[in-house]
Amino acid sequence: MSTLPLPFDPIDRAATNWEQVWGDATRMRLATSVMRVQQLLINSYDEVLRPHGLTFARFEALALLRFSRAGSLPMKIIGDRLQVHPTSVTNIVERLSAAGLVERRPNPRDGRGVLAELTDHGRTVVEAAAKDLMQRDFSLGALDDAEVGAVVATFTRLRHSVGDFE
Repeated sequence: MSTLPLPFDPIDRAATNWEQVWGDATRMRLATSVMRVQQLLINSYDEVLRPHGLTFARFEALALLRFSRAGSLPMKIIGDRLQVHPTSVTNIVERLSAAGLVERRPNPRDGRGVLAELTDHGRTVVEAAAKDLMQRDFSLGALDDAEVGAVVATFTRLRHSVGDFE
């Protein structure tokens, strides 16, 4: 992770190179911009969440549990909702469990399955972490509400087109 801004726009540099070798870079520019913004935002969120002992991935899991009716979910559901591999879910939940933020327990509806359940401490931490992310405006303060709405609408359309939801 770079701590200082680059002296040039890396997406513009990549687009110039792309066009010299492969042609039109319009969609490559958008794709790499999306990925770069995602990396920058994740780094920013991890910085905000570090004092809470969280990464953004762990925060997402806690928030998902916080929003569930019972405060618990099967590991498979967590993976499906967060779109991460089962091994990653296991790692996330194990780290949250070691920190006392969730408990792992057998799923009463599935003898082989495991539930991750939010603890009282986990609820306190996720509430404080969410407050800090909101205070930081999710690092999106450069956009006004109309711009945020337009980006969300565009990404929703893209997510739908690639089968993220019906």
